[in-house]
Amino acid sequence: MHIFAAEGEQNPLLPPVGEIIVGLITFAILAFVVVKFVFPMIEKTFQERRNAIEGGIERAEAAQAEAKAALEQYRAQLAEARTEAAQIRDAARAEGQQILEELRTQAQEESARIVARGEEQLAASRQQVVNELRGQIGSMAVTLAGRVVGESLEDEARRRGTVDRFLDELDAMSSSTPGATPQGDR
Repeated sequence: MHIFAAEGEQNPLLPPVGEIIVGLITFAILAFVVVKFVFPMIEKTFQERRNAIEGGIERAEAAQAEAKAALEQYRAQLAEARTEAAQIRDAARAEGQQILEELRTQAQEESARIVARGEEQLAASRQQVVNELRGQIGSMAVTLAGRVVGESLEDEARRRGTVDRFLDELDAMSSSTPGATPQGDR
């Protein structure tokens, strides 16, 4: 405390008045420069930054809206493609069924033709066998009748008449007996 008393009246906590004035002037100049130049720059940077962020958000929202629209369009195209694929599948099935029916019809027609041709060949073969048997029966009957009658039946006209008469009698006998089948059905 001695030191304080020697110095006199000056309070160690208070700076000298000249320093206070110089400090206030410097502070005023510094405050003026900061308010005039620094704050506008900071405000300008802040506004640019805000605009960039808001613009980025708007662009992101626009991109998101475009993506949503593209997704909806994609889903619509996918649904349309699925519908088209189902229609193509159904058409292919119907066409396959139609082809199967056509092939089945052709096979039935071919089968009917083959059966008809076989029946015709069978009828022709039967007729040929019947004619051969008639000829053989006729010649055997003529030979046998010639032996029984005692006269020669070698004359063609006589033989034919006798053979035809004999076969007609055989036909009449076979058709008159019950359970006998007609000659055409053999």
